[in-house]
Amino acid sequence: MNTRLIAALLLGTATATLGPVGCKMNAEQPAKPESTAGEIGIRTDWMDTSAKPGDDWYRYVDGKWMETTTIPADRSSVGGFTIASEQTEKNLAELIADIEKSRPDSDSDMGRVKTFYDSLLDTKSIDAAGMRPAESDVARFDAITDKQALSEVLGSQVRADVDPLNATNFWTENLFGVFVTQALKGGDVVPYILQGGLGMPEREYYLSTDPKMAALRQNYRKYIAKLLDAAHIDDAEAKAQRIYKLEMKIAAAHASREDSDDWTKANDIWTRDDFKTNAPGIDWDAFFQGARLASFDSFDAYHPKAIARISALVASEPLDAWKDWLVFHQINSSTEALPTQLDQLHFEFYGKKLSGAEKQRPRDKRVLEAVNAYLGDALGKLYAEKFFPASSKSDIEGMVKNIKEAFAERIGKLDWMAPETKQEAEKKVKGIVVGVGYPDKWTDYSSLSLKAGEPYHNLQAARRLRYAQQLAKIGKPQDRGEWWMNAQLVNAVNLPVQNALNFPAAILQPPFFDPKADPAYNYGAIGAVIGHEISHSFDNNGAAFDSTGAMRNWWTDADKAKFAEAGRALAAQYDQYSPYPGLHVNGKLTLGENIADVAGLQAAYQAYRKSLGGKEAPTINGFTGDQRFFIAFGQTWATKMREAAMRQRIATDGHAPGQYRALTVRNLEAWYKAFDVKPGDKLYLPPAKRVTVW
Repeated sequence: MNTRLIAALLLGTATATLGPVGCKMNAEQPAKPESTAGEIGIRTDWMDTSAKPGDDWYRYVDGKWMETTTIPADRSSVGGFTIASEQTEKNLAELIADIEKSRPDSDSDMGRVKTFYDSLLDTKSIDAAGMRPAESDVARFDAITDKQALSEVLGSQVRADVDPLNATNFWTENLFGVFVTQALKGGDVVPYILQGGLGMPEREYYLSTDPKMAALRQNYRKYIAKLLDAAHIDDAEAKAQRIYKLEMKIAAAHASREDSDDWTKANDIWTRDDFKTNAPGIDWDAFFQGARLASFDSFDAYHPKAIARISALVASEPLDAWKDWLVFHQINSSTEALPTQLDQLHFEFYGKKLSGAEKQRPRDKRVLEAVNAYLGDALGKLYAEKFFPASSKSDIEGMVKNIKEAFAERIGKLDWMAPETKQEAEKKVKGIVVGVGYPDKWTDYSSLSLKAGEPYHNLQAARRLRYAQQLAKIGKPQDRGEWWMNAQLVNAVNLPVQNALNFPAAILQPPFFDPKADPAYNYGAIGAVIGHEISHSFDNNGAAFDSTGAMRNWWTDADKAKFAEAGRALAAQYDQYSPYPGLHVNGKLTLGENIADVAGLQAAYQAYRKSLGGKEAPTINGFTGDQRFFIAFGQTWATKMREAAMRQRIATDGHAPGQYRALTVRNLEAWYKAFDVKPGDKLYLPPAKRVTVW
């Protein structure tokens, strides 16, 4: 899940069983059931009720799950999200099987899915083709003779492969990334230009003095050499060293992750001439020509200082180093469509060394992931039709309405906010456009030309189509109904410049939503997700945007100071969490997600209580309604990660690990009452230390 996403990783499940802790009782005094009506929803077999909720909440809700769960060899982490993702994979495999049997027309969307899927699955043909599919690209790079030609090729390589606002995805192997949406300060759609050019996730992997990072760097340098050698590139060792040294300089030119997350530093609008003045080095006319951006004259320079420093490197670094770098990244970004040896080498570094996975995922599942990435709507339309009932869409839309109303009510009752700020905040929350399940308009793939048995060609063609479709939006008004996720993705997203939300169909299933379960479960699980995404409109970044999606200051100075104070308190709270000695969660980096978790859970709880119509929920299997609500929330964040994945998460991701997101409950008075948490309990926070924000 990226600070706009509810989750950066897809996590998993296991089972165990024990009884509950009742209100105002200790672990040895389970409550007596008052009712068994309805579906309880929560997994009592995940719980370890020998733990006291106020001392170890995470163990209480997920302890038996943690004890009995083994991370599969082909994953770097498992947890609550894997239940939904694995069921979704089964559903998609069923769809693929139906497509294979139906022998669709090659010019139809089903036919394109079949062609793309079959070509990537056929490793025998891929191995037989060897490096032939990539030869024309390698020759194109070899033909570069000067910096003008280099600049044009660097431009021709860029794709719409980053998303700083919705997914906080800043990583691209191309020298720059392109993102297309409404300008931060409002107005029509513009292309954003972001820093890029690294093979590892971000600059800290290159610059950190941590011994584990230093070891990863050496493994990366060796990997570059091995991949080039396996691709039959001459003088692989010397070229790998040149590429590695160049990337070290690119990393030093990059903005930090914290700066990347600060949108106030990313709203410079440059013309084409501004690039020449502000960032000399690249031949920008040639670059924009190669990037198909020459007809546009308004760009968001998202990383202005980094763009200038990277441009200077194009001028100062040897031409041969850049040519070697282009060859490596072209191959590295397409190993799934090249000989098996390259694919395995890629996994050895990115899967094992970087993320800690022990075994590569089965080929058919990885190919399915590629179909989702490049022909997602073609498959998503079929998925929604077959696996997402209209009743579920209606139920979720009703919950969204209730939680939006709860959030607006909370704003109205804030005693620290000036009336004029409240008015703008209420206008914003009421104006949020919500998409549930799937988009109203599906992506048009009719111009995508795929070839049977040529996966490398198909991969590049799909990337070019995605880029062309994004460029077609430039200069037009923002489509507030645009979706940024596939229907079959287990996730959710807040879209700040659209003032909109997407809740894909695939997350609207257990363990997040169960139409048979009682409201306490659904409000605690999917309700908290809904509240989280609404709250992103008011986190430390989202609060900078108004109801139209334009970045402008609609706050009084006093209100802004109070909001910042609450943010600092929450950051300090998360700074204390430490999975390993010397490794702490970065409260500032994860602040947006943490604000959204706290405010979202509060709004979901308020909406849940309102849904009861003033009555108390029945106790089911010994759990009160409030207990079920909070347990459901905690169980969605069941998480088990390999150490390498945990370290990568904390170094690069705006999401805190799941076990710490489960501790959001510490900030809600209702949790203390539900589980009789008192002073002296390890997780107890005095009322003055509990962060409300909204």
